[in-house]
Amino acid sequence: MALQILFLIVAILTLGSAIGTVIARNLFHAALFLIGTFAGVAFFYVLLQAEFLAVSQVVVYIGAIATLIIFAIMLTRSVMGREAGALNQWAGIVAVASALIIAALIWLFTIVKFDVNPQPVPDDAIAQIGKGFVSTYVIPFEVVSILLLVALIGAIMLARERHQ
Repeated sequence: MALQILFLIVAILTLGSAIGTVIARNLFHAALFLIGTFAGVAFFYVLLQAEFLAVSQVVVYIGAIATLIIFAIMLTRSVMGREAGALNQWAGIVAVASALIIAALIWLFTIVKFDVNPQPVPDDAIAQIGKGFVSTYVIPFEVVSILLLVALIGAIMLARERHQ
């Protein structure tokens, strides 16, 4: 029972952070809400006993992606101005479409019976993930690493241009 209450509290906080990410007018505040959303997802991984995914979520998304987003906001603030503009004319349409999609998903999840028999996790699951990175998924892994290297070089070039 305590685990369910904890889940509900974290789910509400994660959902609130996700909504805050979307409706925040200040980009920096939206990035902070995004960090809260990532942390909530990592907590869900812990509840599902997927500790490796939880640590990966924290390291990759909170540690790298969110930091990159905040860095980009701080670099481009002088280009974009201090505050973002008001909500545009599509906000109402997007809100109605989102509500319809959420209602459809709730309806779908109430009528579809999912198989909830969890499969046993092999003892060497992390080793299998590592082997997959260097065998089956070596090309996407290398493409992502090159993309990250290019982003890092671009960030260095942007930072150097400001100082010169």
